[in-house]
Amino acid sequence: MIGADAIVKCLENEGVEVLFGYPGVAICPFFNSILNTDIESILVRTEQNAAHAASGYARVSNKVGVCVATSGPGATNLITGIATAYADSIPLICITGQVESKLLGYDTFQEADITGAVESFVKYSYLVKDVKDIPRIFKEAFHIASTGRKGPVLIDIPSDIQNAPISKFEYPKEINLRTYKPTVKGHSVQIKKVIAELSKCKRPIICAGGGVMLSDARSELRDFAHKYNIPVVSTLMGISAMRSDDPLYFGMVGNNGKYYANRAMNESDLLIMIGARVADRAVSQPDLITNNKVLVHIDVDPAEIGKQVGPHIPLVGDIKHIFKDFEKESFDNNFSEWVNTLNSYKEQAPKRKAPSDDFVDPAEFIRLLSEKMDEDAIYVADVGQNQMWSCGYYTAKDGRFLTSGGMGTMGYSIPAAMGAKRAKKDTEVIAVCGDGSFQMSFMELATMQQYGIPTKIFIFHNGYLGLVREHQHKVYKGNYSVVDLSGSPDFSYIAKAYNMEFKCLCNMDNIEKEIDSILAFNGPMLIEVMIDPMDTVK
Repeated sequence: MIGADAIVKCLENEGVEVLFGYPGVAICPFFNSILNTDIESILVRTEQNAAHAASGYARVSNKVGVCVATSGPGATNLITGIATAYADSIPLICITGQVESKLLGYDTFQEADITGAVESFVKYSYLVKDVKDIPRIFKEAFHIASTGRKGPVLIDIPSDIQNAPISKFEYPKEINLRTYKPTVKGHSVQIKKVIAELSKCKRPIICAGGGVMLSDARSELRDFAHKYNIPVVSTLMGISAMRSDDPLYFGMVGNNGKYYANRAMNESDLLIMIGARVADRAVSQPDLITNNKVLVHIDVDPAEIGKQVGPHIPLVGDIKHIFKDFEKESFDNNFSEWVNTLNSYKEQAPKRKAPSDDFVDPAEFIRLLSEKMDEDAIYVADVGQNQMWSCGYYTAKDGRFLTSGGMGTMGYSIPAAMGAKRAKKDTEVIAVCGDGSFQMSFMELATMQQYGIPTKIFIFHNGYLGLVREHQHKVYKGNYSVVDLSGSPDFSYIAKAYNMEFKCLCNMDNIEKEIDSILAFNGPMLIEVMIDPMDTVK
């Protein structure tokens, strides 16, 4: 056995079924050894998308995603995908090849200090210096990636270490990291304080963040909210924590959130933030969430609590465990009047102005599309206007809404949808992107076709980098700079080139029948949706 064989053995021991990668000489020993296993290797067309695909896989499978690249540009191309996963707390193992150990530091061909380069975008990183350390390092890496606040871990392995003989392979059964002891169970005193506040407040609100999904605590959140009739709002990453038709759900908060969701947060007297970072997109003015209210912040990462604003009751722990602790306590209170007030705010909310009849209304289209999708379908939104329309009008049921939240990475949707579909082969998966973000990752249509990963991709075509154009229209009085996408290809030919079905939707005529036809089609499809170039998110 050599080091490369040991790496494969480690992945087998961790139950890895698939990895996304791109080979090169420095990682060839590993890719040679992977041939002797049942682990599927999926060749992406650019390394960044290996990380995005692994992210999509991880988010819907509740497993650790794995991506692999070679040294130098292969490794550096991974960085955007690693940073995207880090910002959204997605557990990844990122394996990179490296030049021979004796050549490190000599500016060798395709040498890059990748552990240094990703330092601010990973939970931890390793440069393997001894082949005997491989089992320990991989055991630690999977543990670190998947516990506490989840995130990516990078393992950089020189080619000579991959080729070095290892006399005895023994995968550790246990792990004990003295400096890494994430808190899982909430402190009993803090839990009692939260329950005490719930027993005397009049206007409580729960704000659910992405941590609810990362902890697989959707059912616990829904049960708790309904047991005590507590209204819920969500951050962008918390979309799909609650069903859209749930009478206790009042939409997304933040700059692009619902008017009534933000008002609910502002007027509450008890705000319980669960698995949310209190970041600028959700809370643009942190002082507002402490004025005249008690703030409870629950998060598995103690570094996030108090980073933006100091809570009255900090509670560190895994959300799923916290809800189990809440079940052991009880209180008696009635919030019906508060829920009725929020419903009245919802009814008063201004309606979106419909765009020109000559085009598809993206908001109404997303509403119809998501309502017609399967109960457990997975909707992957890209970044830009399409993301804002999606988070505003997507109908959440019991499926998942995926997007790049913290980093806002264009080009995320197609590879992430590909990874999600590979994780849930029998589940309906669609990607929604703009004509700008589509052109950042449409090379992965080849990957989808090669490996039989059928997803449907909707391109919102308006001929601009829409969200930047909208910003320039408002802030720079219509002085548009470098946002015109003239020269874009004919997307019907792109579909033909990749042997995919194609459909173009020009306006809202017969739109429901068109959506039914698209969703009924058994196979991959590229759908171009013509959007008014001057349409805006608000």
